[in-house]
Amino acid sequence: MTALGFLYPGHSAEDDYPRIEQLIGSDIRIDLVHTDIGEDAHRVDALLRMGSAERLATGVEALRLTGAEAVVWACTSGSFVYGWEGAHEQVRSLAVTAGMPASSTSFAFVHAVRELGARRLAVGATYPDDVAALFARFLTDAGAEVTALRGSGIITAAEVGTWGEAEVFALAKEADTADADAVLLPDTALHTAAHIPALERELGKPVLTANQVTVWEALRLTGRRVNAPSLGALFTREPIVQV
Repeated sequence: MTALGFLYPGHSAEDDYPRIEQLIGSDIRIDLVHTDIGEDAHRVDALLRMGSAERLATGVEALRLTGAEAVVWACTSGSFVYGWEGAHEQVRSLAVTAGMPASSTSFAFVHAVRELGARRLAVGATYPDDVAALFARFLTDAGAEVTALRGSGIITAAEVGTWGEAEVFALAKEADTADADAVLLPDTALHTAAHIPALERELGKPVLTANQVTVWEALRLTGRRVNAPSLGALFTREPIVQV
């Protein structure tokens, strides 16, 4: 059994995580601890407070007691808002506090993109344009090319959590460009785990979503690789036969 730990801000799309655990269908356990979201706002100052070392540290002890082998800060905007260097410092601090390997959803996207060999990326964000632009900058700093960036102007994670399949598909299709190697949907407040294969069939290319890549990143940190086609192309890099 491999235990994966996640710090998830507030309550929006956390039910993606037990769904992903079921879809993986292996000896993987997902443990999720909710952190205090503070002010629910996709605004730079609020996001900086939400991702502070003090806020993350409050959830670490509970997560350590689960026996987690790695921890991922399951928040994209609350990590990339710090910038490339600041996001590195955020996960370094988290790793020291937790006493285990650590990462964040922003770095999960970077590593997942590299795993797929994707260079040109289309981004469909729920965020306001200024916050979405910070994610695009983060990807650019990682060496990727952002071919298109679509913001949705949504301020709260609570509102994002109400979106269903129709809104998710519309966001992905509106963001996609013909020259993009993959489409990224970066908000962990967005329910996507049930839709990834259908999105990929619709767009004809890999789709990376926040909760999907967050779990994949935790698996990467623990040295586990699984084949789970129901979670999209990212989870088909490993042969079907598992040891």
